[in-house]
Amino acid sequence: MDIKRLRADFPIFNVQHQGHDLIYFDSASTAQKPQAVIDAVTNFYARNCANIHRAVHDLGEQATAQYNLARQTVAKFINAQAHETIFTSGTTAGINFIATSWGAKFIKPGDEIIVSISEHHANFVPWQQLAQQTGAVLKLINLTPDYQLDLIQYQKLLSVKTKLVSITYSSNVLGVTNNLDLIIASAKKFGAAVMIDAAQAVTYNQIDVQKLDCDFLVFSSHKIFGPDGLGVLFIKDTWHDQIAPYQFGGGMVASVDLNQTLFLKAPAKFEAGTMPISSAIGLMAAINYYQTNLPYEQLQHHLAKLCARLIAGLLNISEVKILGNLDLLIKQGHLVSFTIVGFHAHDVAAYLNQFGICVRAGHHCAQPLHDYLKIPATVRVSFQVYNSLEEVDYLLVCLHKLVKHGF
Repeated sequence: MDIKRLRADFPIFNVQHQGHDLIYFDSASTAQKPQAVIDAVTNFYARNCANIHRAVHDLGEQATAQYNLARQTVAKFINAQAHETIFTSGTTAGINFIATSWGAKFIKPGDEIIVSISEHHANFVPWQQLAQQTGAVLKLINLTPDYQLDLIQYQKLLSVKTKLVSITYSSNVLGVTNNLDLIIASAKKFGAAVMIDAAQAVTYNQIDVQKLDCDFLVFSSHKIFGPDGLGVLFIKDTWHDQIAPYQFGGGMVASVDLNQTLFLKAPAKFEAGTMPISSAIGLMAAINYYQTNLPYEQLQHHLAKLCARLIAGLLNISEVKILGNLDLLIKQGHLVSFTIVGFHAHDVAAYLNQFGICVRAGHHCAQPLHDYLKIPATVRVSFQVYNSLEEVDYLLVCLHKLVKHGF
């Protein structure tokens, strides 16, 4: 990959930040957008803006065709069928969809739901609330001393009472991929359904829902160069007739009278109201850009090199403590989280901002994990294709100055 050429595809890097060239190390939160995505969204509003499904005029039919093509593109991207691919407003909405609709029907008092201690709040709070509402029990997979999920403990948590295992593909704090093959296969032995939160992993791993054999999977458009406000929810088709719609309204009904409503088949059944059409078209452009320019192995190699360079430099700063399995981060990581003795994470981020460096600081919507590790907040540096080794070196120079001279 030609990193310099690819970086030129992202117009935000043409604008200076705090008088410096922008160094964006916060892609785990949201990725920057290539011009191809910006153009796709702009072109829709400028030349083809109309609602889908309900119009017989040319604009409406063209918008519907583009929206349907976007769904087909996303489905192919994760190796799903188009009718299994539901558009939502984001990962959070997708998880809440299943917790509310599926959970209300299938989770009873005494049932057990398993998540890990390293989950994002979006994959923790909905299950916590569902357990409290239904009398179910929420169980947690803890970590081993080397920051990986304790799969021996996980095996012991599983039982005939386990109705759902909902797990992150990759932690947004620790940065390595979980052993989903073992996690899913073990859950299936007990008849449990499995949801995968792929929000953090979708940009760096080839998602294949057929190979995973999961029941549900979610991710967000904005993590993979697409627009905000759009998520993808995969629902295996064997569940479609058993799950009620999450919301009700136009576009999802076959017929309505005063006494009953008959719903359309999926995916329409699960998409009430006017959908984020432009964002779906933007996500299609993002996936096309990604597949054209970013071979998985090359991208993973590039991101791991950046992690290795950063970790090597951080290890030379005695005040720094790095979270996560260093060997795995060096081989396959895309982010590095750390603390600096004597400096709060928020202060570190504010200091770096003066030099045009954007990092994330806090508990990263993973407060149970930070509480478990007895750390109030961390600095997170997350990488994408537009980052370079030179940027990492500059970050390290700034951190050395901070530790030596303070603010």
